[in-house]
Order: sequence, then structure tokens, then C-alpha cells
Amino acid sequence: MTDSQVLRGVRIWTLIPTVLFLCLAFTLPTGNCRPQRMRSITEIRQEVAGYADVAKRIMELAVYGKAQNRSYDKLAAFTDTVGSRVSGSDSLERAIKYMYDALRQDGLDNVHLEPVKVPHWVRGEESAAMLLPRNHTLPILGLGSSVGTPEGGIEAEVLVVASFEELRKRAAEVKGKIVLYNEPYVSYGDTVQYRALGATEAAKLGALAALVRSITPFSINSPHTGWQDYQDGVPRIPSACVTIEDAEMMARISHLGHKIVVRLSMAAKTLPDADSFNTVAEIRGSEHPEQVVLISGHLDSWDVGQGAMDDGGGAVISWEALSLLKDLSLRPRRTVRAVLWTAEEQGGVGAAQYFQLHKVNISNFDLVMESDLGTFRPLGIQFTGSQKARAIMREVMKLLEPINATALEEHGEGTDINQWMEAGVPGASLHTADSKYFWFHHSNGDTMTVQDPMEMNLCSAVWATVAYVIADLEEMLPR
Repeated sequence: MTDSQVLRGVRIWTLIPTVLFLCLAFTLPTGNCRPQRMRSITEIRQEVAGYADVAKRIMELAVYGKAQNRSYDKLAAFTDTVGSRVSGSDSLERAIKYMYDALRQDGLDNVHLEPVKVPHWVRGEESAAMLLPRNHTLPILGLGSSVGTPEGGIEAEVLVVASFEELRKRAAEVKGKIVLYNEPYVSYGDTVQYRALGATEAAKLGALAALVRSITPFSINSPHTGWQDYQDGVPRIPSACVTIEDAEMMARISHLGHKIVVRLSMAAKTLPDADSFNTVAEIRGSEHPEQVVLISGHLDSWDVGQGAMDDGGGAVISWEALSLLKDLSLRPRRTVRAVLWTAEEQGGVGAAQYFQLHKVNISNFDLVMESDLGTFRPLGIQFTGSQKARAIMREVMKLLEPINATALEEHGEGTDINQWMEAGVPGASLHTADSKYFWFHHSNGDTMTVQDPMEMNLCSAVWATVAYVIADLEEMLPR
């Protein structure tokens, strides 16, 4: 049935509901009120293939041209100058000011700061020592949100367990002791529960403190920190990570039947929430500036190391992607927006507040991207979206064949983009050869020495190419 048949002989005032329905049903991303023909994947494939030359220009500039090693140099200047940047600290605010000034000096569009309230936990002085069966200093890192010990510290016998199940089986032995979890590393996702919940589970049974084997598959006597959670109605006890080496040593001593005594001292405390900012810069779209491809990394880190890998690299390649487009005078149809999040390490606090502020315009977010698993050699991206969107992304990834980064994996991930993906916005995360990521994660080993200039060149090329092509396609990604 044609429109003329439907409308023939009908008075004008009766058309209003029909016209509104058609506008809602067939509105294009541009807001035009006209039906749109469903394009075939062959047509889309041809459109994406037309970006081969511009993709090559981006890759050549990033990897071999005047921008070679620029992302590495940016990251080194930033982390060497500012250092670690834990939520609520003066160093994080210096980092945000540094980045804000650098983005403006780079001549990017709409550089601004968006206010956020963030947690403010302070580590303070901390130490631990095994007193029995021999004297031995234990390197530790208190866990984020942990309370401190009473003045003078805690001196108590240690109960070593390998799992929550063993803890429950030995519940009668827990009261008045320090519980040490010597949990084997399976994967980060599986094992991190001991860091997050270890103190609470031990406190339920009367423990005085909790020590957790660092959540890492490899160690050179290096403790790894991270956030932990308390549960309402359960006593809050001090919690810290020890090294793999010390956790295994104490487990062996315990197996021999020897009594272990540890003295633990922690001055950790939580202050009122602090003021902070998400940092934003753009290449503004030429036709649909209200529509956005968002690229991101988080600017905060833990208070150890330099936060170069987690996540200075992700923040800097998001900045560098805009710089590459600017250098090549590439202005896509839609806006490419870099957001450098704050307080990711405390559970994505900055990103959650950004989502609440901007979700009213959720239909204008085309793709959200996050890099937070290291800027090592890129393999491709991980993607969450509809089957048709995945088919389009597969074609886009083919453009990266010159740098061998064409993989399209399942499940885009990232604390800072999860809410968008859960709301139906397509999401992507940088997929790298990250087998060593958790070696350095949340430790003093997270420094510029972990970074490689060529690998960062390649990551910047992937980030800029994917963002530009998606932002410039005729249509937004289908939901």
C-alpha cells in the first residue's frame, strides 16, 4: 500500500498520529523524516573498502611518519613528570591539569573538564614482618579502602588457607588470627574475588586482619594492590597483599606444622570524597557533530609505579588518535571524542557519573571504545554489538591488514564503557598481546620500562583508524 492510498480522502488533522509514527519509525541518524532503504552488506562492504587509502595514510603517519614514537614520548613526558595518580590525590589533579593543557596546546576541539566526585583513600605508612618461626620482612601493599590497624599494629598468629571453602571448613580456627589467602592464580577474573572479598569473609569469622596473595601469575617478590570491598554489618578489618613468594613460603611453613606470627601495621584511612574531573577533547564532526564515536582510557592509577601501562597508555593513544586525525586534516561526519576517565580504579566512578550526565543523548552515541589492558602489540579489537554491526566492524578491521591487527573478538570490555554496552550501545576494547599485563598490574613494576614505542605506534594507528572510519560512515552502527 502506497502513502497516497493511505492518505487519500483523509482530513489533515487526522494525519498527525500517522506522520508522527512514520517519523519515529523511519528517522535516520540525521533526524530526517523519511523511510530508509535497508542497505545490503555488499554495499556496506564496498563503502568500507573505500577507506583503504585513508586508513593507509593514518597507519603510515603513526608507524613510519613524523608521528612515529610520538605516543610513547607523550606518555613518558606525562608519567615521568607526574608519576602515580591515585583517586583523590594532588598528583591526580596535577595529571588532569597537565593533560588539559596538553590537549589545548595540541589544538583539539572542545577541550574541557567535567566535574566528578571521587573516593579519597590514603595508604599511609605500612609494614609487616614475620616474627615466628623466624624474623622476615614482608613486602606488602595495603588494599584500597582498607582501614588501618590500631595504633601500635596487630601481632597475631597466621592461619593459611587456599580458598574460601577451606576458610569455612576451618571456621573454628579463625577467631583472633590473621587470615592469609594463598589462593592459586587461575585467571584475573576468577582470582580477584580473594582481593575484593577476602577481608569481609575473614571478618565474618572473627579474624583480626586479612593478607591476600597478590593477584598475578608471576612475581619478582612484588606485591600488587587493588580495590577491596567491605560489607555492611561486618566488622572492617585491615587488608593487604603480600607477594607470591611470601604467601607460598608461609603456606609451606604451615604445612610443616610450625606456628606463624606476623606483626602488621597500617595507617590507611578514607577521607571525604574529593573533587576531580573527566578530561574531554574532540575532533568535531563535519555533518553530524551531535553524534559521537567515543574513545577512552583512564587517567588515574594506583599510588605505586608510574601507572604507565594501567592506564596511561590507553589515555595517551586516545589523545594520539585525535592528533593523527588533526595532522591529516581528517574531519569525519561524526564527532570523535576522547574521554580520559577519572577514578576507574575505584570501580569506574568517573565513567558512571559521565553516563548519568550524557545518557539522555544515548541515541547519538555510535560506538564507545576503551583501552585498558595495556598498549602492547595490537591484535585487533573485542566487540559487543548486533550481528549486523559486527559484520560492519569485520570489514573495518580488514583495513588494518597492513599492520596485522585485523582480529575481531567477542565481548568488548572495560569498566568505563560497560554501562553504555548494557544500554545497547556498540562497544569495543583494544585487544593486545597482553600475556604479561598482570605481571606488572597494580604494582611498582608498572613503569615506562614496560612500554614499547613501536607497539604504541601500532595501537595508536588501530585506535585512530577504527574511530575515524566508524565516525565517517554514511550510517551509524545498527543496534
